[in-house]
Amino acid sequence: MSGTLDAGALTSALLPTAALIALGWALRRKWRFTDEFWRNLERLAYFILLPALFVSGLSRADFEGLGVGSMALVLAISSALAALVTWLVRRLITPDGPAFTSVFQGGVRFNNYIGLVVATAVFGADGLALAALCNAVLVPLVNVTSTLALARYGQGHTHWLAIARQIVTNPLVVACVLGMGLQVLGRSAVGAAALQAPGIGEVLVGVGELVRILGTAALPIGLLCVGAGLRRPQALLGPNGMGVLIAWSMALRFVVVPAMTAGIALALGLSGPAAVVAVLFQSLPTASSAYMLARRLGGDAPLMAAIIAVQTVAGLVTVPVWLLVGQAL
Repeated sequence: MSGTLDAGALTSALLPTAALIALGWALRRKWRFTDEFWRNLERLAYFILLPALFVSGLSRADFEGLGVGSMALVLAISSALAALVTWLVRRLITPDGPAFTSVFQGGVRFNNYIGLVVATAVFGADGLALAALCNAVLVPLVNVTSTLALARYGQGHTHWLAIARQIVTNPLVVACVLGMGLQVLGRSAVGAAALQAPGIGEVLVGVGELVRILGTAALPIGLLCVGAGLRRPQALLGPNGMGVLIAWSMALRFVVVPAMTAGIALALGLSGPAAVVAVLFQSLPTASSAYMLARRLGGDAPLMAAIIAVQTVAGLVTVPVWLLVGQAL
C-alpha cells in the first residue's frame, strides 16, 4: 500500500485542502460571490455530488486486505463513546439546551470533504476506499446521535417520526446504504451476469461512469463551500461566553475523540493505513452541514457557525498531529 506519512506526504495532502478553503473564502469575501450562489452550490454538493462520490467510492472499492472489519468496529465504538461522553459532561458545558446541541455536534460530527481529500492524497485508491468506509460507518451514527440531541435539547419540539424521517432520508445515509448494496451486488453472480448482458451491461457501466464523474466534483466544490462559510474573526467569539463553548467543542473534537479512537484501535490491534484513516476521520473539524441541522431543528445556529469556522482553521494544525499518531499505532 502506498503513502508514507513523511513531511512531503503531509504537505501534499494538506496544502491543496488549505488552498481550496482559502480560495472559497476569497471568492466570497473579496470577489463578492453572493450568499445565494453559495447556498445553491452547497445544496448541489450535499444532495448530489457528495452522495455520488459515496456511491461510486463504496461500490467500486476493493476492501481486500485493508482490515475493514476492525476499522468499522473502532469507528462505531469511538463514535458511540464520543456521544456518550459529551452527554455525560453536558452540565459542565452549559445549562443552555440549544447551545449544548451545537457543542455536541461540534464534538461528534466531521467534515467529509477534508477527510476524503487527505486520505486519498496520502494513500491513493486505498485511502479513498477506507475513507468511503469511514463515511458508511460514521455518517448514519453521527446523524442519529445529533438528531436525537437536537430533539431532546433544542428549541423545537420534534416528533419521533420526524426524527426517523430526517435520518432515513438523509442523502449521505442513503448514499452509503446504496453504495454498500452495490458493492455486495457487484460481487455476486447476479451482478456479474447483469454487467455481461448485451445492452444492459453497457448502460450500467455508463451510469456508473456518470456517477463517478459527478463524485469527482464533490471534493473541490465542497472545500470551496467550507471556505466560503468561514466567518470574520471578530464575529467568532461573540457574546454570552461563546468562546468557552467553542473551546469545549475543540477539546472534544481535537483531543478527547481522536484520543479515544487511537486507544480503541490500539486495544483491538488495528494498525497501518486503516488505523491512520480511522484516527484521521475522528480528528477532523466538524461538518459544515451541522449549521443547517442546527437551524432546522432548534439548535444554536450562530454558535454552530462559530464552532465550524474556528474548528476548520484549527484543524489545519491538529489534523497532521493525529495523522502521525495514527501512523505510530
